[in-house]
Amino acid sequence: MHKASDNLQAWLRDAHAMEEQAITMLTSQSRRLENYPELKARIDRHLQETRDQAAMLKRCLERLHGGTSTVKDISGKIVAIGQGLSGLFVSDEVVKGSLASYTFEHMEIASYKILIAAADFAGDQETKRVCETILQQEVEMAEWLDQHAAEITRTFLDRDQRGVTAKH
Repeated sequence: MHKASDNLQAWLRDAHAMEEQAITMLTSQSRRLENYPELKARIDRHLQETRDQAAMLKRCLERLHGGTSTVKDISGKIVAIGQGLSGLFVSDEVVKGSLASYTFEHMEIASYKILIAAADFAGDQETKRVCETILQQEVEMAEWLDQHAAEITRTFLDRDQRGVTAKH
């Protein structure tokens, strides 16, 4: 049987790996975006937030005398690299990238809701506060992607129909 704090530490390591994966994924998207300046700017802003989130999670783990999981961090980065490379082979990269980002944001939202409940149960108010801060950033990014999905899609379709580079 595990203590609540043991599960919390394991889930924090998972969240750290998830943020490392997000950093790799967002970096790849940002580098390739050329014709969608508003999307690129929002991704770049969220990329910095994500770097900060990974650092906050690492500090939580250090405070709990745990550490990040190198294996999980590397595994997440490898998956993200594969996701980034897959964009090279599709003609609608920006649309598929937006879909993947929207989906990933919701996975992060669910993860932080679980972490908040676990931290509260374990009596770790600092970790709860950190996760609430991160959750708000993830919700804001998901909402931005939701609000701009139709616009990104229309811009892609318009550029594609005119024969102008549309994929990124």
